[in-house]
Amino acid sequence: MKISENNLLNQFKNITCAFTDKEGGVSLRPYSSLNLAFHVGDDPRHVQMNHTLLAQELGYEKISLVHMKQIHSERVHVVDDEDRFENPQSCDALVTNKKNTPLMVMVADCTPLLFYDDAQKVIAVAHAGRAGAFKNIVHKTLEAMACGFRSRPENIYVTLGASIGVCCYEVGAEIYDEALGMYLEYAVELRDKRYYLDINRILHSQLLACGIREENIEISKECTCCNPHRHFSYRAEGTTGRSCGIILMN
Repeated sequence: MKISENNLLNQFKNITCAFTDKEGGVSLRPYSSLNLAFHVGDDPRHVQMNHTLLAQELGYEKISLVHMKQIHSERVHVVDDEDRFENPQSCDALVTNKKNTPLMVMVADCTPLLFYDDAQKVIAVAHAGRAGAFKNIVHKTLEAMACGFRSRPENIYVTLGASIGVCCYEVGAEIYDEALGMYLEYAVELRDKRYYLDINRILHSQLLACGIREENIEISKECTCCNPHRHFSYRAEGTTGRSCGIILMN
């Protein structure tokens, strides 16, 4: 199993976090091999085993993992005592100050975001594709951290995992028009009369606008669509699995 760590959050010894790729699981094609999503058509026994393997690799109890039924929304859920592996909430971000409670976001081209407030000891994850970026899931997640746990932006660190890049994310003219109406035209590139959307540029701008310091932001430069041999990519593969970003406080 190959786990991609990050330099930004590794400095905190009370945090375990990682981004997975395709390798190290038991799922068969077209989900091979470390698919973590139950909703994509994979054998649920294989998905369960993949979660067991990941829990063993990172040293947490699978039952304590909180993941989501992601719906491309701006909805944020603050984790409570009822949240467990078997009952994921329908939302696109999770926030908690609970120790030994892993939070997971699943992706196959969308951007996985991991948040950590080192002052209040709060963690969060968010799922941001085009819809999440346009709806500003970043602001909603940081707002939940502030309202629920008194987090301040200057104390928050954010890392963004691999996702589809502007090199590959072609969109239609209607999406460009929507971006234009939201003053997001800076994130659209025109090449050969085709429009390409830079989701991470939007997310980066939103993080800065919310007060996150530039030096507290880390963004992967790896494009999932360019590297389907390593990453699950819905754009490149169609039927495929999901990788994850995961964070927990020890």
